Amino acid sequence: MTDLTQEHIAEERETIMSKSSQLVLQISGAALFGAVSIVLSIFITPAIPRIPGWGIAIIDPVSIIWIMCFLIFGPKAGMLCCVIGTFGLMPFDPFAPIGPIMKFSATFALIIVPILFLKLYKEEEGVRNSQKIRNLKNYVVYGLFGVILRIGVMMLANYLLFVTLYSAAIPFVSLQFLGLPDISGWTAIIIGVIIINAETSLWDLLFPYVIVFGSKLDQRFSIW
Repeated sequence: MTDLTQEHIAEERETIMSKSSQLVLQISGAALFGAVSIVLSIFITPAIPRIPGWGIAIIDPVSIIWIMCFLIFGPKAGMLCCVIGTFGLMPFDPFAPIGPIMKFSATFALIIVPILFLKLYKEEEGVRNSQKIRNLKNYVVYGLFGVILRIGVMMLANYLLFVTLYSAAIPFVSLQFLGLPDISGWTAIIIGVIIINAETSLWDLLFPYVIVFGSKLDQRFSIW
């Protein structure tokens, strides 16, 4: 066996070990952040102000934690964290299983968009995907498309809920929280879903970006 062949095998082993270590870190990160999101949901979320008449938290720390996991550890960890957090919330959420499933759908919509966009990128040597998301212009573009997708998904989810489980409540839904009590029914549902999801998406995207990239957590881990 030549020295060149031995060197090639050594490089392959190093790459395999690197990917193996990366996967372990991603799974560990997803488990840790998923657990943190469950704890926050149990002890902190109940104290957060909610939108009158809708019961939706103005700021959702659970989604913020899930997106932080994605920004630090990458797509696999981010998606796994959402799944772990969703199942972990089932025994504690008073609106389970609807509440956790809605939370998962809304957050996953924000995560899947940048994942898909990054697949369109031409790979550049020495440039990590997390660096591409760190670019504020890219983050804003991904975020806007993510918000649009989230609104579409939540519009469909709310439609299904109101034509089945909550059909009797449709006449009582209004935009009282916006000072528009006369707007009710399906009009209020459509407008409310758009405004509420746009507002919560702003915090869901802003806080993780500031915390992760502002403190350079992505550079400390350098996982993806």
